[in-house]
Amino acid sequence: MPATSTATSGTDRSDASSVSPQDQIRIVIGVLLVMSLAALDQTIVAPALPAIGSALGNVEYLTWIISIYFLTATAVTPLYGKLADIKGRRVVLLAAVGIFVVGSIACGLSRTMAWLIIGRAVQGLGGGGLISLAQTVIGDVVSPRDRGKYMVYISAIWATASIAGPVLGGVFAQHLHWSMIFWVNIPLAAFAVAMTWNTLKKLPVVHRPHKLDFLGAGLVMLATISFLLACTWGGTTYPWGSGVIIGLFVATIVISLVIARHLLRTPEAIIPLRVLKNPAVSFSTLCVFFSMAGYVGISVYSPLYFELVYGTDSSIAGLSLVAFMIGTVAGANIGGRYMTRVKSYKQLVLWGGGVGILSMLVLAFGGGLLPYWVVEVLIFIFGAGIGIQFPIATISVQNAVEAADLGSATATLSFLRSLGSVMGVAALGTVLLSTGVVQSLGEGIHAHSQAHAPEAVAAAAHAFSGVFFAAAGFLVLGQILFAFVTEKPLRERAHVATSREIPIEA
Repeated sequence: MPATSTATSGTDRSDASSVSPQDQIRIVIGVLLVMSLAALDQTIVAPALPAIGSALGNVEYLTWIISIYFLTATAVTPLYGKLADIKGRRVVLLAAVGIFVVGSIACGLSRTMAWLIIGRAVQGLGGGGLISLAQTVIGDVVSPRDRGKYMVYISAIWATASIAGPVLGGVFAQHLHWSMIFWVNIPLAAFAVAMTWNTLKKLPVVHRPHKLDFLGAGLVMLATISFLLACTWGGTTYPWGSGVIIGLFVATIVISLVIARHLLRTPEAIIPLRVLKNPAVSFSTLCVFFSMAGYVGISVYSPLYFELVYGTDSSIAGLSLVAFMIGTVAGANIGGRYMTRVKSYKQLVLWGGGVGILSMLVLAFGGGLLPYWVVEVLIFIFGAGIGIQFPIATISVQNAVEAADLGSATATLSFLRSLGSVMGVAALGTVLLSTGVVQSLGEGIHAHSQAHAPEAVAAAAHAFSGVFFAAAGFLVLGQILFAFVTEKPLRERAHVATSREIPIEA
């Protein structure tokens, strides 16, 4: 039977029964394709950096090509959630795709490094909405009880992008032209728009007379950019104890306090307090923040671990992540499919996180003495343990809020997920850089033999023990926070769609 649409918190919704199962399939496929645009652009650029530097010069700014995307994408994520709740999903999602395409075109036409960095910033402004809005739309058309298996597809997209992105980026840069990493977004975006153009019209539109919280959005952007600049520049461009880095952290704290005061005083704040006060939302999002810090940090530095400790070349080191990504997809599949079949889905997260922590501790104490295949098994287990958490955390947040706050709650989760990722890369990178072992790669391939001398391998193994301990610490914090999540029965109905199950098999 179709779900009956009701008005919630002053929201006027149209008849949801117009979203047929066939339309639901097209919507889910379309928004997943939209999400793949953002996921791919976070990984495809890195292999092309040498070619870009050779073509455009100003190689000292190469890292900004990646950093600026994360800066702008993370900062605008909460704004997209609020916009989607006020203006409706379709118009905001298509606007995000449009901004992303404009940024891609600017990047593809770049003739200077500054031009390219500006283009990447624009890409990030669009990409920041693609991920959270895609998850929000899935939350609209699929019930929380049936949503778990669709979260598996989201994890699969990220895993695929993490593997396919570097491969495509390297192929384009070596055999075609580096600009192809941006031009490939055009046909993908066109296909995604074609898949969702008509079907998204059938989603009920939210009509709310309130104004956007531009001040709150600006403050969130300022705090985020200040924090991410400190993480990006700390230990590289400037020492961690320098006045610039300390000043950025102080500015982040001050602006965050202003944001807190603003949220208390503003009825329609960008992140509604009624959402943050919900234990399922606050504890789940904070859990994801710390878990992503460990997860993304390990995914970034694992290839370097294999290269320095086990002597693999860069291509084999990258392929070593395949077990990690397969584990993530397997864990997400377990979490998404079985959270409705167990008495307590929270226990799935706690057990999965516990297994992930144990795998990190074994790697930390192993000190580089473990066989290569054992390490691969351990990172597979780590990926599986944390992968269980991803769909369950998302669904627990969406299940705990009213329809009017679905976009804001999902965007808050995406925002803290992105922020945790950046913090994890910065924190684990600081642990690694402080040992000095990475300097052995300074001369590239010519330093290969020296980097893998016995004493160098021992030093690298010791350095990475600290990285694995730090990742385990992040996971412990995440598990403690999720233990406080209030577990609520999963709703049988979607927010705006029919309660009939979409006939897609994973």
